[in-house]
Amino acid sequence: MFRCCYRSARQIRGHLRQTAARISAVIPDRTRINAIARSVAGMLKPRADLVLENLALRQQVAVLKNGRPPAQVRGFDRAFWMVLGRVWSKWEDTLAIVRPETVVRWHRKGFKAFWHRKSARGRGRPRKDPGIRQAILRVKIENPDWGAPKIHAELLKLGFDVAERTVSRYLPKEAPSPDAVERWKTFLRNHREGIAAMDFFTVPTVSFAVMYVLFVIRHDRREIVHFAVTSQPSPQWVIQQLREAFPFDSAPEYLIFDRDGIFSPAVIDAVKSMGIEPKRTAPRSPWQNGVAERWIGSCRREMIDHVVPLSRAHLERLIASYVDFYNVGRCHLFLEKDSPATRPRTTKPSKNSEIVSIPWVGGLQHTYKWRQAA
Repeated sequence: MFRCCYRSARQIRGHLRQTAARISAVIPDRTRINAIARSVAGMLKPRADLVLENLALRQQVAVLKNGRPPAQVRGFDRAFWMVLGRVWSKWEDTLAIVRPETVVRWHRKGFKAFWHRKSARGRGRPRKDPGIRQAILRVKIENPDWGAPKIHAELLKLGFDVAERTVSRYLPKEAPSPDAVERWKTFLRNHREGIAAMDFFTVPTVSFAVMYVLFVIRHDRREIVHFAVTSQPSPQWVIQQLREAFPFDSAPEYLIFDRDGIFSPAVIDAVKSMGIEPKRTAPRSPWQNGVAERWIGSCRREMIDHVVPLSRAHLERLIASYVDFYNVGRCHLFLEKDSPATRPRTTKPSKNSEIVSIPWVGGLQHTYKWRQAA
């Protein structure tokens, strides 16, 4: 009896092994499914992507072979990834030995080294005689009420070959008077609804080309009403951007901007022809255009410092996505923790609702809302 039962159990185990083998032959395991999926995806990729992906993987293998862990990334390896990021948009998908943020940091350092080399000693303006600066400081100390024009006139009489702008640069910077600061703050508070501001800031591309970003922001709701990107700004280009920023009867009463040379008399005349009163800030006083300066800082911290623009068109797309987030999703303390476009406040619709995140700017920023659970 026991022998018969033993033979039956052994037959059952053998039958189960055969069944499992047949099932595994028809339905592969997870590893085999993943390998098949990768093979199919590889066949569907363009040939250029396959070549670049293979090149990127081989380069990382070479880095790992050359040194002990952790991997020692050398200058050539950094240059390789900077160039690859310029010609291939999917370079982050294959990067494994370092983080993408590290490549962005390499690009920033390379940009600084590039311009440091271009502006090295012997390539820029000739150095001024050290005696010129001493003479400027002495005349200023002995005549505290004199400005750059008078000091410049005295230096010309002494035979110094110097420009008035150089004299202004060497003069000690004076702190603004408290009364002037308070008057400016009062003006901003009383005319907030009718004030807009414009300013420039620069962004380097992956090839170290410098892009100039012009933007216009309203003071009342901190809303970005217009922006544009160019590599060669000109007064005529600025005038055209102002026409696009304030179509029809949407022009503000005042427009604040600094004393950059790009804002030429032609730009000022165009501003006045639109019925806007220009308000230029004092020299070296960015605090007088604080709303615009703070937006530049926010844009850099929340988006630009995390990416390497490939071209002007790429930078335009990035800034457009950030402007959408800034106007629609981002909360501001000045607006009592609301967005410029006024986000509605919602409550939990039901007990089973859950919080979901909405990515902005390629996932660099997020907003949140309630969603009914399935």
